[in-house]
Amino acid sequence: MSLTANWSYPTAVRFGEGRISELGEACKSCGMERPLLVTDPGIAPLPITERALDAVRSSGLEVGVFSDVDANPVASNVEAGLKVFRDGGHDGVIAFGGGSGLDVGKVIAFMKGQTRPMWDFEDIGDWWTRANPDGIAPIIAVPTTAGTGSEVGRAGVITNEETHTKKIIFHPKMMPEVVICDAELTADLPPVITAGTGMDAFAHCLEAYCAPAYHPMSAGIAVEGMRLVKENLPRAYKDGHDLEARAHMLSAAAMGATAFQKGLGAIHSLSHPVGSLYHTHHGMTNAVFMPYVLKFNRLAIEDRIERLSAWLGISGGFNGFLDYVLALREELGIAHNIKDIGVTDGERFQLMSEMAVVDPTAGSNPVPLDVPSCHKLYEQAHAGSL
Repeated sequence: MSLTANWSYPTAVRFGEGRISELGEACKSCGMERPLLVTDPGIAPLPITERALDAVRSSGLEVGVFSDVDANPVASNVEAGLKVFRDGGHDGVIAFGGGSGLDVGKVIAFMKGQTRPMWDFEDIGDWWTRANPDGIAPIIAVPTTAGTGSEVGRAGVITNEETHTKKIIFHPKMMPEVVICDAELTADLPPVITAGTGMDAFAHCLEAYCAPAYHPMSAGIAVEGMRLVKENLPRAYKDGHDLEARAHMLSAAAMGATAFQKGLGAIHSLSHPVGSLYHTHHGMTNAVFMPYVLKFNRLAIEDRIERLSAWLGISGGFNGFLDYVLALREELGIAHNIKDIGVTDGERFQLMSEMAVVDPTAGSNPVPLDVPSCHKLYEQAHAGSL
């Protein structure tokens, strides 16, 4: 079966091996003459980035590069990128890379023509209506990992350096006009990044599926996304050049981000403070918390997990699914406790618990979260006690 297609859900997606060659034409289709490629310092010097730049230049366009982007992006990254964008006379953004490059690129394009501070556009109520939509530059997104799915999202996650809290900056026009999903760009990802980003995609699908809001379309997308992860993440982890598995993981990542408009939950609520304070890999942190949150939510989600297990071919209902998650983490070399990812003691548990309950993802957890319950979950994840 050919894994090449053109999709328009939720935006225009050019999916298939080698399609990075279309990047210059895609820029022209969005009206760009001088795009700025935004990525992170780890990806900027790689051959895949040069391929992307060559594709733009071969179309007769001038292109700049901005790569001062942290793994957990902060406001100063956006400010620095905006200066480069404006000083260079750029007219659009190519958001290129993993979640950090994609998010910063999208927020730079969004903030290009705004006069209010970035935090005035946090995803709270109708704050997005404060923005001038005519001031948003066109965006093309090119994922080089299969995890966040930010390429098909209308928001960017940026950390407020003063409060060490992650904020979601949202506007409908932050949705990229064109996405290029080329599995060849992900072939050389190290196994550890393949595992972390793949589990991020799985966490997005799982939490969206379990969120209590009514959105059967999102739930259906989430289920198929989890099937793709189950069948293809171990393959991609073992053989990065298995391009069929890589392609399916790109699909799963985009599906997770499409599905989580239904909601996320405590996996993300607990992970975000850890990432902000300890600079851990987001997807890997999600993977560590996953079984602890599953058990915490059990009474509210058991029936749904039993249906999910049947669809995925996992026997044993809820317990069987939990065992599957634990076995998958072990197969991918993922830690069982947060000590092993850098949270060596519990002195910040109270602070992290207070941060977790006000995280934007907390409200859609199937079981209401409060500070004591978050504190207990941190203690369990630290001790490795299920």
